[in-house]
Amino acid sequence: MEIINTEIPNLKIIKPEVFSDPRGYFLESFSEMRYKEAGINGQFIQDNISKSSYGVIRGLHYQLAPYSQAKLVHVIEGAILDVAVDLRKNSPTFGKHYAIELSEENKLQFYIPQGFAHGFSVLSEKAIVTYKCDNYYSQEAERGIAFNDALLNIDWQIPADKAIISSKDSILPSFREAEHNFVYST
Repeated sequence: MEIINTEIPNLKIIKPEVFSDPRGYFLESFSEMRYKEAGINGQFIQDNISKSSYGVIRGLHYQLAPYSQAKLVHVIEGAILDVAVDLRKNSPTFGKHYAIELSEENKLQFYIPQGFAHGFSVLSEKAIVTYKCDNYYSQEAERGIAFNDALLNIDWQIPADKAIISSKDSILPSFREAEHNFVYST
């Protein structure tokens, strides 16, 4: 596998080795030993799967520390634009976002450490997304930021009239109003 560092510290793209033949393909989606060797040290304890249709925008979501979650995201079917926003105070990239297309074709994975808001938009007819988390879900610690926050200026690659937003996500606060308690450490 290949690890690609982004311009945002600790945010990584993983390109797994894919073995293809006329029957299909095989890839190792996770190996604790190999990921630790690559500097991804969290112990994943929960797997989540999401199925959505074209135009769905989920996020931006996160959990306050000490319930924050690192995530390892990949797409089983379809294509998404996956987005992470740095919420770590004192980070050189605080308030910046990174977006990457994940798809069943490119088979990339996106590692999002604790201290980031996460969201995605569905670019294909439907998408099945799976992600590992290193902490359990905590409703009390759940927070979010409006997907269309003007300061973040995220291009979700979905026309406004085609965007499908949950009622919960449609009332999330702006980036400046959102509560977060993460601190950047090297």
